[in-house]
Amino acid sequence: MKKSISLVFASILTLAIAGCGNNSNNAANSGQTGNTAEAAKSSEAPAKVTKIIVGTGTAFPQVCFIDENGKLTGFDVELLKEVDNRLPDYEFDFQTMDFSNLLLSLETKKIDLVAHVMEKNPERELKYSFNKEAYAHWRNRIVVAKDNDTIQTLDDLKGKKVLVGATSAQAQILENYNKEHDNAINIVYQSGTANDAADQISTGRVDATLAADFVLPIIDPQSKLKASGPELSSADILYVFRKDDADSQKLSDAIDGAIKELKTDGTLGKLSTEWLGADVTADSAQ
Repeated sequence: MKKSISLVFASILTLAIAGCGNNSNNAANSGQTGNTAEAAKSSEAPAKVTKIIVGTGTAFPQVCFIDENGKLTGFDVELLKEVDNRLPDYEFDFQTMDFSNLLLSLETKKIDLVAHVMEKNPERELKYSFNKEAYAHWRNRIVVAKDNDTIQTLDDLKGKKVLVGATSAQAQILENYNKEHDNAINIVYQSGTANDAADQISTGRVDATLAADFVLPIIDPQSKLKASGPELSSADILYVFRKDDADSQKLSDAIDGAIKELKTDGTLGKLSTEWLGADVTADSAQ
């Protein structure tokens, strides 16, 4: 009887030991399998992220400028940061320069896109490509000193000094007029780093400038100026890319998708109101 009991215990002990051995092996195998999977995962090549050099300026208050802490910020900058957050395949890196050098830098491939509230116009379309989804819309008007009631139209600017930025859409308006009117307007090209339009006009050094509707309170915080006459032009504000470039077109399409999302969820309108004092994103010329 004792022998039989001993045999039973021996059998149970053997089974128990065998069971423990199987569990240990299984655990070890399981660990090896997990380690192998982790190793395989870690060996996978990371998703390719394309670095994009964004050309912008530093002298346009509330749009692209250096704040009191030395940080590049403004509507264009913060908007593209939001776009970047929604495009995992891209990483945006900002490069600042004088406004007049932006388009040339795009042509020479020093930058990949221009972000400086750029208007789409026929002259620019001849050389550059634009994305399709506008992120702002504005209207250009003549801006004069508050006590000036004599200037309402481009014809009234004949013989006058008019201050505009070189290569700007406003400069293009005056240049087109001068082509048809024997250079009747004296165009004064402003340095890209100067923000003294209000002082130049109010002191009589120049007679007028052209500006988008929302820009007036930005360039004239002391209300020395006023918009005069009807709108001269209206335009969608878009990003500028190299023309006939497959990579640029791919980036442009991706940005369009992000802009649509930012419009839908209200982020675009909030950024416009925060930086420009009004939502200038809703009205599109397209």
